[in-house]
Amino acid sequence: MSTTDIKDACRREIQVEVPVEEVARQTEAVIQKLQKLARIPGFRRGHVPASIIRQRFAEDIKSEVIEALVPAHFRRETEKQSLHPVSQPQVTDLHLHEGEPMRFKAAFEVMPEIQVEGYKDLRADKPEVVVTEEEVEQSLENLREQQATFTAVEGRTLADGDFGQVSLHGNSKDKDGDGKPVNMDDILVEISGKNTLQEFSANLRGAAAGEERTFDVTYPQDFSDQRLAGKTFSYTVKVQGIKQKTVPELNDEFAKSLGNNFTGMEEVKKHLRESLDANKRTTAEREAKEKLLSELVKRHDFAVPDAMVEHQVDLRLERGLRALAAQGMRQEDMKKMDMGRLRAGQHAQALHEVKSSLLLEKIADTENIQVGDEELAQEVEALALQMQQPAEAIRARLTRDGALDRIRNRIRNEKTLDYLYHQSA
Repeated sequence: MSTTDIKDACRREIQVEVPVEEVARQTEAVIQKLQKLARIPGFRRGHVPASIIRQRFAEDIKSEVIEALVPAHFRRETEKQSLHPVSQPQVTDLHLHEGEPMRFKAAFEVMPEIQVEGYKDLRADKPEVVVTEEEVEQSLENLREQQATFTAVEGRTLADGDFGQVSLHGNSKDKDGDGKPVNMDDILVEISGKNTLQEFSANLRGAAAGEERTFDVTYPQDFSDQRLAGKTFSYTVKVQGIKQKTVPELNDEFAKSLGNNFTGMEEVKKHLRESLDANKRTTAEREAKEKLLSELVKRHDFAVPDAMVEHQVDLRLERGLRALAAQGMRQEDMKKMDMGRLRAGQHAQALHEVKSSLLLEKIADTENIQVGDEELAQEVEALALQMQQPAEAIRARLTRDGALDRIRNRIRNEKTLDYLYHQSA
């Protein structure tokens, strides 16, 4: 016996009744198991009467019967009704008494009914890509900077344009700071450099090698390192040495030093122009696809299971926390973060991503877009190369974790979005 109550587009509630005979069989099976395992004074192991087992282990018996029957009958009933849960069921109104059928209600979420229409009418922005001579020249300048050399200077103090080779140790002066010191050894500080904070230039200018200076630095609120932004630190800086930077001249010798079989500057410029063009086209295509996807979502209003959105929020937070850890944030600091506020801040984008994925999957079904085994193998090979592990080991781990299907689905969605982009005139 069962009924279905449509709470909304995604929520369902079923009422299930397990026949008394099946409850009795399961109860007897649990009692027999406990008879073999129970140790009760006055009885040999395996010879404890069932009546004693029922009395001593009533709650354990009840729990095991519920654990055995509820999931099985929940799954059986959802399959009978062609329902496909995407969340764990919330079981309520559980009724289990000896000699009676077991009854319970289970609330859960299912996939929404999605009707995708008009996706072939979507139009993507395809702006003209232009690489300017100024951009090429800036790329050349960046190459020069990358090939710069530093030579030691002796017999004078630090001056504008010099690089101080220093070690520094700092402590926060803010009362609400976490007290974590900043320690860096063997770093280069350019005096009056465009990326150097004014306090460092002002206090290190005129210092000699071996000299130590102490001063305060107040970081701007928009400083790139959020651990330092808006804070004041007291630093003790020791100058280990003074260096001058030399950048190479832009000539054919410089071109040859870059490799890639370059024979002159014109070849280097051509290569840079082509690279800039490819990067701009990739960026433009990515932005156009994002707009296309946003328009697709905007045109389709449908309910989404909360469980799927919360799972996507989890994934976004996990990626964010990994990035913070890579930047040096400590576990203790992460634990102090307001996770409720962070989750709320991720909800809108997570909802957009889930809707996007569901729509792309529906379009892929309609257009019969598939991912072949060779495409999946290439992705596994790329992961193996990135992680410097054998491809077989990566595939085995992905299969064990259920990640291989997620990768296949991601590739399928990417192919579907690529189809939408290229079919739009």
